[in-house]
Amino acid sequence: MFEIAGGFGCVAVFVVLGFATQVFWLWMLVECLTKEPSEGTDKIIWGLVIFFGNLPGALLYFLIRRNERIDRYGE
Repeated sequence: MFEIAGGFGCVAVFVVLGFATQVFWLWMLVECLTKEPSEGTDKIIWGLVIFFGNLPGALLYFLIRRNERIDRYGE
């Protein structure tokens, strides 16, 4: 009985984590494509990094570029 409940709990945790990572990925992709300035090629490059890099690409954008963009452009 406990084995079934424990297995379901593990699956539920992984489902929630998987859903959360996809929501974060989509949030970073949309933010990059809508708020990144169109001058130069930064928008295209970061969009491709996020799209093809999935979670690592989204994390890179979030940790490296997002704060820099907010400081520089205010958005």
